[in-house]
Amino acid sequence: MKWHRLRRSFNDPLFSAEVMEEGFRLGASTELDLRVRGDGGFVVLHDEELEGETTGHGLIRNTQPQDIRNLRLLQGGHPPILSEDLAAMLRTAHPDALLQFDMKDSLSLIGPRGMAHLAEYFAGASSSIIVSGDDLDLIIAVKQQLPEVRRGIDPTDRLVEIYRHQGLKAVEDDLRADLSGPTEPDTIYLAWELVLQAAVGGLDLIGLCHDAGRLVDAWTFNLANPDRGFDADESRDFSALMALKPDQITTDESVATERAWAWIAGDADRT
Repeated sequence: MKWHRLRRSFNDPLFSAEVMEEGFRLGASTELDLRVRGDGGFVVLHDEELEGETTGHGLIRNTQPQDIRNLRLLQGGHPPILSEDLAAMLRTAHPDALLQFDMKDSLSLIGPRGMAHLAEYFAGASSSIIVSGDDLDLIIAVKQQLPEVRRGIDPTDRLVEIYRHQGLKAVEDDLRADLSGPTEPDTIYLAWELVLQAAVGGLDLIGLCHDAGRLVDAWTFNLANPDRGFDADESRDFSALMALKPDQITTDESVATERAWAWIAGDADRT
């Protein structure tokens, strides 16, 4: 179970340094989003504008780090994490910890300064991070600039469009091209709904990736009521997803989801 946006549950604040440190201590798999700043560095935020998540205003890519440091996240009231802070914190990570950098900007926006910044601050943390994104040119640039860092790609949006207009065979062909393409990804990130829909149609997307030697992260499975566990539909979907053997499942409710799945598994054992 990977902690989506550095949260073990929706009760955790968004992108909290304290929760990230706990993940590092436990050796957990966690994820955060990165946006490029005006100076070529990065900040841990999802939206391209400051308004959605912080007390600031304007495009992040036009904002300097000293101005970002004075802001607070609307959820939690803590300051945003800058990439420099993140690099320092990564030095404390448990050997089993893995932090996903989900890059929300394209290579054209990040540019040479941004790539140089990544290389300067994170080349030494290669065993603890994986860099992902839907911009394949960016992932290729990561391979060239930081060849020792693991890479991931998320072709979901494109595959959904292909499925809608061309069908499952075209989805299979396109994914195969990604798997053998120049990004050489370690992990493929796929929406769990797409995985299940394709399986109903006879296409095992996870098996296809495994056959190519790639790991699969199925995102983002969240319980409607974490305290109560799975409802009937969630139990059916999660069981079907687990039967396809994803390597990792992204969730904002990792503890509750693990507890709910353990209950189902234990109930199955009892019967």
